[in-house]
Amino acid sequence: MADAAPRRSPGISRRRLLGGGVAALGAAGVAYGYTREPEEFVFGRQVVPFHGKHQAGVSTPPQAHGTFVALDLAGGAGREHVVSVLKLWTTDADRLTQGMPALADTEPELAADPANLTVTVGLGPGAFAAARVASPVRQLPPFGIDRLEDRWNGGDLLLQVCADDPSAVSHAVRVLTKNVRSMASIRWVQRGFRSSRGARTEGTTMRNLMGQVDGTVNPDPATDFDSLVWNGDGSTSMIVRRISVELDTWDELDRGGREFAVGRKLDTGAPMTGEREHDEADFDATDRFGIPVISPASHIARARHTHDGERFFRRAYNYDDAPEGGSTSNSGLIFATYQRDIDTQFLPVQQRLDEHDALNEWTTPIGSAVFLVPAGTSEGGYLGEALV
Repeated sequence: MADAAPRRSPGISRRRLLGGGVAALGAAGVAYGYTREPEEFVFGRQVVPFHGKHQAGVSTPPQAHGTFVALDLAGGAGREHVVSVLKLWTTDADRLTQGMPALADTEPELAADPANLTVTVGLGPGAFAAARVASPVRQLPPFGIDRLEDRWNGGDLLLQVCADDPSAVSHAVRVLTKNVRSMASIRWVQRGFRSSRGARTEGTTMRNLMGQVDGTVNPDPATDFDSLVWNGDGSTSMIVRRISVELDTWDELDRGGREFAVGRKLDTGAPMTGEREHDEADFDATDRFGIPVISPASHIARARHTHDGERFFRRAYNYDDAPEGGSTSNSGLIFATYQRDIDTQFLPVQQRLDEHDALNEWTTPIGSAVFLVPAGTSEGGYLGEALV
């Protein structure tokens, strides 16, 4: 026998039911904290301007997701190939970062929500060699702590693609790389993340996967950033170091040992001599036995600058990949720095860390690459035009 038709409650029309249902859902949403954002604000639609004196993605507040892609030019590539790549990337990045599909975009719907997408282009020594121009950057010298793997080193060209939505990052990376595949091939890809937008108060210093704050003493974009990061022509130099973290053995260290190695309190990020994250560290303070409160071997003691000109800007991302070789983790830091002069700003600090840093027991650089990030561009120009 067929099912009987459902009975309707007397006196309740479809319109009343729908209206009441919407009102009830709205009330429930408020009660449980699910509130609708104002119609004029759509999270994924936010854009970062592409044109300007500097490329976006350096002083831009770090987005939640970042992918770094190094490419090698095809054999026999010359200046015209470098220029072609830069022109293509400029055109496509301009459109993608503003929520428009690239010119040859086969998935244009994926470009509609840029979510603060930025595309930052870098040129390695190989790109300058192909363009027959003297390179303003060179690869870093070897360090004793390095255990570099070829799969994470070098590159003629770099794309740094960041956004608050991983789909926007993925789409941009694919479009930008496939459109130049006849002229350049991918050398390596590194995908990283920070806290999702809204998960922490805006402006909070990120934490790496060791649980420590990372980037406390960065230059302030409102004061000394320009003099430390940007060259007069609007460019900057960029270092990408892939740093593996031995979380499996770090887990075995108690909290006191971790704070000793770092030189900071893990809960607040404050130096061992302070109460708040941005308190000035007192490296001369001793306890009642005359032992330094902040160990001279601690990371912050070894990394501190000896003069203002030794500072540089850090914009790091965590990575957490599939474990290898029987370990339970394969995690670390994509350590990206930006500075005017690598030799006078970055190298002195890195050499002190190389000589002795308590964290070296758990951190190992396994990748290294250096690039020149050209100045930004205006309408009608292309990135790197003044260089190549």
